[in-house]
Amino acid sequence: MKIAIIGCGAAGIMAAITAKRLNKNLQIDMFDANKGIGKKILASGNGRCNISNSKITSKNYIGENPEFVNFALKEFDFKAFEKFCKSIGLLLDIKESGKVYPLSNEAKSVTNLLELALKELDIKLYLEHFIKDIEKIEDKFVVKTAEFEYKNYDKVLISNGLGAAPQLNANESGLDFASKFGHTYNPTYPSLVGLQTDNNYNGKLQGVKKECLVSLFVNNNLEQEIFGDVLFTSYGVSGFAILDISQLAVLNLSSYQDVKIAINFFPKINKNDLADQIQSLLKTVPTQKVVDILTGMVSNKIAPVLLDICKISLDTKANEINAKQIKAIAYQLNSWKMKIIDTQGFGHAEASGGGVRTIEVDNKTYESKLVKNLYFAGEVLDIVGNRGGFNLHFAWASGYLVGKSFGKINFQ
Repeated sequence: MKIAIIGCGAAGIMAAITAKRLNKNLQIDMFDANKGIGKKILASGNGRCNISNSKITSKNYIGENPEFVNFALKEFDFKAFEKFCKSIGLLLDIKESGKVYPLSNEAKSVTNLLELALKELDIKLYLEHFIKDIEKIEDKFVVKTAEFEYKNYDKVLISNGLGAAPQLNANESGLDFASKFGHTYNPTYPSLVGLQTDNNYNGKLQGVKKECLVSLFVNNNLEQEIFGDVLFTSYGVSGFAILDISQLAVLNLSSYQDVKIAINFFPKINKNDLADQIQSLLKTVPTQKVVDILTGMVSNKIAPVLLDICKISLDTKANEINAKQIKAIAYQLNSWKMKIIDTQGFGHAEASGGGVRTIEVDNKTYESKLVKNLYFAGEVLDIVGNRGGFNLHFAWASGYLVGKSFGKINFQ
């Protein structure tokens, strides 16, 4: 049997290795536009490779049908992934948070070992091959580049991802191939990405970083709250809390909902207690400017912007401010609201949402329900995971099921 795999990322690699280990007679050809395999693996975890997560459930994923991942996560749980890693000589560093890294703390060691496994199994790599088209003639597939045609494939796996990180040659050609075969897909959007706001305060807050509670409001309804780092930027906000909350924020933004966030700089103190603390602080130095005193609580970049929002002059002294103004300051620090108008785009996104509709794909084999012997795995599907190794684990797990199907293992 002859198999073509489009995309040498986590899903495609796992499918190839799993299939060939089960059936040595398979001929597997892998195609990728890059010079090497696993470019997104190399980029994950800031080069350290956040390869998986030991605390995975379907609640870590969103999409039109998040439950689609359940069978894959059951069949290829973290223990199965750990076993696979040992089989290629890869040892893991499992953090208390659940995040998993290679023990070497270097992403390159992961792709090196994966490439060795592919070579050992005699899996052919066609690198720097950008696929232009896939056709099915009778019961055989033809894979086309601009220069060549590769013919007589019995099965094809489309696992070349979506548009996140175009600098790594990421693109949405997988959706074009899927559409050609009659599949539909949900609109794609950047996920795990910085958010542009309606007011960047003329860049005055750029570089300010603080652990905060971030609340997401969709059409003025509270949808999610996440605690973590918030980084103010020239375009809006970023940081881990923002990346995490961006998933639901951008999903709603892509369907033209009204999306806002509220940042609480002091989530452990309610606004009334915060107002009392500010008032007490001001009383200790009555002749000093409020803007200077506030730098004892917040960044010296935040203080003047805060007073400007509350319509308090920067020359106001502590003994000149009234109780209403103090409450306004406390309220702003407890709920600094910003309207989300856009994202930093696919070029700055860690993942893509949207993709091929999972209702059209078998959740046990990942074979198309519309076209026999056509398969999908990984990011090209309408499944996107939280930050922390969840997207890579879904790629491994979905690729594993495809590999089992290629290896002719029967499901009960």
